[in-house]
Amino acid sequence: MTVYLDHAATTPLRAEAREAWLAASEEVGNPSSIHGAGQRARRLLEDARDRLAAVLDCQPIEVVLTSGGTESVNLALKGLWWARRDDADLVVLPDGEHHATLDTVAWLSEHEGARVVPVAVDAEARIAPERFGAALGPDVALATALVANNEAGTVNDAAALAELAASQSVPLHLDAVAAFGHVPVSFRGWRAEATGPSGLVALSVSGHKIGAPVGTGALVVSRDARVSALLHGGGQQRSLRSGTQDVAGATALAVAAELAEAEREAEAARLSGLRDRVIAGVRASVPDAVLLGDPTRRLPGNIHLHLPGAPGESLLYLLDLAGIAASTGSACQAGVPEPSHVVTAMGLDERAARQVLRVTLGRTTVAGDVDALLAVLPDAYRRAAGL
Repeated sequence: MTVYLDHAATTPLRAEAREAWLAASEEVGNPSSIHGAGQRARRLLEDARDRLAAVLDCQPIEVVLTSGGTESVNLALKGLWWARRDDADLVVLPDGEHHATLDTVAWLSEHEGARVVPVAVDAEARIAPERFGAALGPDVALATALVANNEAGTVNDAAALAELAASQSVPLHLDAVAAFGHVPVSFRGWRAEATGPSGLVALSVSGHKIGAPVGTGALVVSRDARVSALLHGGGQQRSLRSGTQDVAGATALAVAAELAEAEREAEAARLSGLRDRVIAGVRASVPDAVLLGDPTRRLPGNIHLHLPGAPGESLLYLLDLAGIAASTGSACQAGVPEPSHVVTAMGLDERAARQVLRVTLGRTTVAGDVDALLAVLPDAYRRAAGL
């Protein structure tokens, strides 16, 4: 039986979300139709939007339902760029962002003429507010940043980044995919200093990271933001995303979000305890291992390790043979492992970036899973490192 320790990649579907999806899927009707069946579907949809808005601390009208984090990021970045490109042409992009952001900004640079202003992260993958603020200015069309780094687990000061963007009249998108359900997320609170279409204007989340079905997600877009649509057609969702809306998916997402928020503090304490057990156990058995990311201000279930001399692919293969599912945290495109861009952004070399292991815990993780990992990791490390 596999010990699943890759919850940052995806986490098991919650039984409650599955049941909510099945119940909602029994309702036949397009929520844009005016007949009774359509309006019943509409009520389910808007109830889900209201509930999701309550968890994200925003207005229901600001919730744009999407197919997940990647679409949310694309809508935010491309939509903000197209709405602002006649006024400014710079995009502020911290190093170490998720590939959904990196690749979208690269596309804007190649095809739309965007000029990228990089912001270096520190040795713990943190976006320093002073560096971020120094990159902002009147020629910046938009800025983006992670609430929490999906590889290293470091949690950024989202409120400070949002306040800086507001002070410079720059629209800001925050990627909260890795953070949602694990640390407090408050669109209204982080937007407190914003006025008009600047400051925090967009925030992206994904369903399958919190136990909702794959293919669900949302982008929070402030009511006064200037954002152009990616999809055109029926003009649904404030004309920001056209297409028939997924009532069952929205309902399941709302249920998962409510459950994740209700248990967040207790789960954070539980997972932090298990995480610290892993870190202590690894340090005891593999003295050369180095914990990457902020040692304290990090996601509760994240352990990101540099294991010198052990290629990540070899280590993962050996762990998998022993029944442990984990990750290197590096990008894998077309089946070709790449060195972690997050690790190189933190100042380590490419060789080190190929010697990382990311273990991420979730709500189904128990003490026995930690014991199983600690029992097999030392031997897997020695074999991978050729010791």
